[in-house]
Amino acid sequence: MKLYYTPGTISLAVHIALEMSGEKYQSIAIDFSKSEQKSATFLALNPLGRVPALVTAQGVITEALAILNYIVAQGVKNHSELAASSQCGNFFQAKVDSFNSYMSSTVHVGHAHLRRPERWVDNESSKVDMAKKTPRNITEYYNIIENDLFVGPWVHGEQFSSSDIYLFVVTRWLLGDGVDPQQFKKVYIHFEKMSEMKEVKELLVGYYA
Repeated sequence: MKLYYTPGTISLAVHIALEMSGEKYQSIAIDFSKSEQKSATFLALNPLGRVPALVTAQGVITEALAILNYIVAQGVKNHSELAASSQCGNFFQAKVDSFNSYMSSTVHVGHAHLRRPERWVDNESSKVDMAKKTPRNITEYYNIIENDLFVGPWVHGEQFSSSDIYLFVVTRWLLGDGVDPQQFKKVYIHFEKMSEMKEVKELLVGYYA
């Protein structure tokens, strides 16, 4: 398999899952500063021009949520807790998909309003307004996670899942969004615990420092 990734993006979640899986893969960095995501070669793999993209023997998978599900379903060799999540039944998987969808469609989009406002507006004053509202929106989203969605000790309770990886990666962005992650006590304890995982440490030092 080949993973196309960019530091600072949600592709870190897929990278962590691949490290946990024990599968052999090659990682290929896409440099946004050089617009490599818009190159003809990359667009042939992923017409969306975004990361992550995972090349498998069956074809290319895009979108972090889908790739995470694929990795877990393939069978995880190294990380017993992530492997066990695939055996927890349809309801548990639906809860994982629900949480990851919220992170993808709401929280991530709120983050992008600060980083990529040109996707939605052209007027400079509109971009400024979107940037100003980002910390308030992200705080609102994380209050919902902290008070309503997070069960503990992992996102969905005793069972580790891809939701834990997803939450960890997006939580890394909070300071850059103007939000103090330590105000969310349960989430921050989770963040620190994830930070100590072997696979996470190695990737943060090697690829995402």
